Amino acid sequence: MHLPPLTVRRHDDKNRALITLAGEIDLETVPLVRASLEQCLRDGIRTVDVDLTSLTFCDCSALNAFLHASQRLTAAGGTLRLHHPPSALVLMVDIAGCAFLLLGLPFGQLPIPPGNAPTARSPVPPRGPVPPPRVLLSGAV
Repeated sequence: MHLPPLTVRRHDDKNRALITLAGEIDLETVPLVRASLEQCLRDGIRTVDVDLTSLTFCDCSALNAFLHASQRLTAAGGTLRLHHPPSALVLMVDIAGCAFLLLGLPFGQLPIPPGNAPTARSPVPPRGPVPPPRVLLSGAV
């Protein structure tokens, strides 16, 4: 019998869930991760902690699943927090600029800077219509 390369365990405490992932997250196993996180929403859970201590491998599909779940939970008034991520995932989070996953901040909010560091501001979306790009006769922009 072939054991799955990913084990998912969920422990609930009222409106909070701890999901422990052990093994590998890749294209083959990410549907299990997505389903587990989605089930929390369906069950009314709004605070989800994901323990990644026993994760041995993850690719960008894991980051995508966590970002999607974070957006869904934030829209429902909740949060997603990743605990003890492997160094590869920390690097992906850093490159993608989505440290809120590690800090447990709601999607789109920046962390409070330590000490006397200047406060960073979230990018402000443009107001009003965005002008269309200029197109030259040759078709180049």
